[in-house]
Amino acid sequence: MRRPVTRFYGIVFPALLLSLLGLLMVFSASSVIALQESRGSVAIVAKQIILFLVGVVLAAFLMRTPPRFLQRISTLSLVISLASLALPLIPGIGKEVNGNSNWIAIAGFTLQPSEFAKLGMLLWIAGVLAKHEESIAQGLRSDLLKSLLPGLIAIIGLIVAGKDLGTAIIFAAIAAGVLFISGISMRYFLMGLGGIALFVLVMILTQPNRIYRIKALLDPFSEANYQHAGWQPAHSIMAFASGGIFGSGLGAGKQKWGNLAEAHTDFIFAVIGEEMGLLGSLTVLFLFFFMVMTIFKVALKSKTLFEKYLVAGIGIWLVVQIAVNIGSVTGLIPVIGVTLPLISYGGSSLISTLMALGVVLNIALRDPEVKEELAQRLSRTLK
Repeated sequence: MRRPVTRFYGIVFPALLLSLLGLLMVFSASSVIALQESRGSVAIVAKQIILFLVGVVLAAFLMRTPPRFLQRISTLSLVISLASLALPLIPGIGKEVNGNSNWIAIAGFTLQPSEFAKLGMLLWIAGVLAKHEESIAQGLRSDLLKSLLPGLIAIIGLIVAGKDLGTAIIFAAIAAGVLFISGISMRYFLMGLGGIALFVLVMILTQPNRIYRIKALLDPFSEANYQHAGWQPAHSIMAFASGGIFGSGLGAGKQKWGNLAEAHTDFIFAVIGEEMGLLGSLTVLFLFFFMVMTIFKVALKSKTLFEKYLVAGIGIWLVVQIAVNIGSVTGLIPVIGVTLPLISYGGSSLISTLMALGVVLNIALRDPEVKEELAQRLSRTLK
C-alpha cells in the first residue's frame, strides 16, 4: 500500500476480479430462472456482459475527462439527477418493479435512474463543499445548509415518491457520510440524523409490509414470518449454513432453485456463500475492503478539495451499499433491496459503479508519483 502505483492497481485489479466473479455468479444464479422463463440458460448473463462492456467504455471515458470539467458541471449534475429521478414518475415512461416505481424501460433494457443519480449527487455535493471552503478561506460568507438542504430534500423526495425507501436511505447515508468528513457542525449533523431517523420510522409504521420485514428480522423461521417476509432471509441463512467452509461448488447451490427469490440480484452474496463457502465469501469481502481502502487513500492524496470530496464520497457510497446488501443477506438488518456493487445482476448498478471507479482512477492518475511509476513499469514490460 505504500507504493504510489498501488493507488491505481489497488482499484483496477479488485474491480476487475469482482466484476468477473459477478458475471460467473450471475450465470450460476440466473440460469434457473432463465430456463423457467423459457429462455436460454445464458440469456441473463449475456445481457450482463454487454452492460459490463458498456460500463468499461464509460469508465475509460471518465478516466480521460479533466476533473476541472467535472467540477464545472457539478451544478448541472444536480439538475440532470433530479430530471432523471422524475422520469419514472411520468405515466408511460416509468415502470413498476416489485412495488417500486423507480424504473424506466428503454429499448428492451430496464434502467434505474437512481443508480446514476448517486454519482450526480456526489458531483454536486463535492462542488458545493469545495466552493464553500474556498469562500470561507477568502473571508466570504457561505451558508452550507442553505446550499445543500433544498437539493438533498428534492433528491430524496423524488426517490420516496417512487416508493423506494431503501434507496432513499442509501442516498441519505451517503450524503451524511460526506458531510461528516467535511467537518460540518456536530449539532447540525446530529439534528439531521435525528430527522432522517424520525422520517424512516414514520415511513415504516405507515406501511404494513415494512413492519413485517422488521418482525421477520427478529425470527425469519417462525410460523408467522416464514411464508411471508421471512422467506428470503430464512433461505439466505440456509444457503450460508449449507455452504460450510469450502462451499458446495460452482453451480451446485440448491437455494437458487426456486427457494431464494432475487438470487442473481439482491441475494447473490448468499449464492456465493453456498457455492464458494466461507473462504469465497471472505475473499469477496477482502477484495471490497482493499478497493475501498485504496479509494480513500486516493482521496487523501488528491490535490483539490473537489477531488477529495468526490473520491471520498464514492468510497462512502460503496461502503454504505456493500454494508446494507450484506447486512440484509446475512440477517443483520431488514431486507432493503439493494444490489451488491460489481457483482449483482443489474446494468444500472454495474454501469454507474464502473463510471464512479473511472472517476477515481482519473484522479489517481493525476498524481505525478503514480504516473511516473506506471510509466516505468510499462517501459520495463515493453523491454
